[in-house]
Amino acid sequence: NGLIKVITGIRRCGKSYLLFNIYRDYLLSIGINKENIIELALDDDEFIQYRNPIELGKYLRSKLVDENSMYYIFLDEIQKVKTIENPYLENDFIGFVDVLLGLMKKRNTDIYVTGSNSKMLSSDILTEFRGRGDEIHLYPLSYEEFYNSYKGKKHKAWCDYYTYGGMPYITTLDDHQRKSQYLNGLFENIYILDILERHKRRDKTNLDNILDIISSSIGSLTNQQKISDTFLSVTKTNICPDTISKYLDYFIDAFMIEKAKRFDIKGRKYIGSPYKYYFSDIGLRNTRLNFRQTEENLIMQNIIYNELKIRGLNVDIGNVEYNYKDENGNSKKNWD
Repeated sequence: NGLIKVITGIRRCGKSYLLFNIYRDYLLSIGINKENIIELALDDDEFIQYRNPIELGKYLRSKLVDENSMYYIFLDEIQKVKTIENPYLENDFIGFVDVLLGLMKKRNTDIYVTGSNSKMLSSDILTEFRGRGDEIHLYPLSYEEFYNSYKGKKHKAWCDYYTYGGMPYITTLDDHQRKSQYLNGLFENIYILDILERHKRRDKTNLDNILDIISSSIGSLTNQQKISDTFLSVTKTNICPDTISKYLDYFIDAFMIEKAKRFDIKGRKYIGSPYKYYFSDIGLRNTRLNFRQTEENLIMQNIIYNELKIRGLNVDIGNVEYNYKDENGNSKKNWD
């Protein structure tokens, strides 16, 4: 479509696998020559010289040998490319955006990038292209995908899914201890550290507490003021709603959670209106609570929310008004 495709999603959900395995195999299956697929994993030390944007541009252009043939460029961990001073112009800088926007203008290139770390999330990479990037958002496995890849007895698949979620690597693990350790490791060694480093925060305790509150509140309406009041009453800590809002945005930017807004309010009621927060992967939510509070009805609400988002729908929450007549024939109004 002439745009740079940016694959976004929570870390470890399979962005690189989607590009370098599934999509690559698809291109080969429809007759694309292997020589027309240019692949660079920029976190590999074999390609360390291409973290220099000038060297990256020279290398990619050297591969475009046939003007009449389409080339598919796959760049993994694009954030590894450094921004450097322009050697030809003072007070000017060059980064991966300049290189890819130049290549995008060629009619025979189709460009795909992935990348995410504590300094630059995949959402940031999309923002860098300012309308010239096309987002392909990847979620953890849906239940259908999980079920089709499930190696145990199929009647146990649902129980495992609503307990451990759909992070792809989970499907390769076969006991609770290994699954729990893996999910906890994602939180402690990747997601939380990324947020602390990215936003230069030191107060991990408050970050953890807010995440625990959200984990325990899926399916329930909440807002920043309620969370602030909880901190004040339980821990005697005064955290203003604006600070809590920033923390929640950190989780949203990292694709850990999503916020569902109310559709049944108007005008000034939007200010301070409560939301519902859902986890992009229910297994991550469960591991935050040490696999307590696994009420199937609330968990199913989160899973259905994700399923609708995977299908490309916009999802809001709220009460649906309906009218009915009681046993005496009188008109009544109620909400679900």
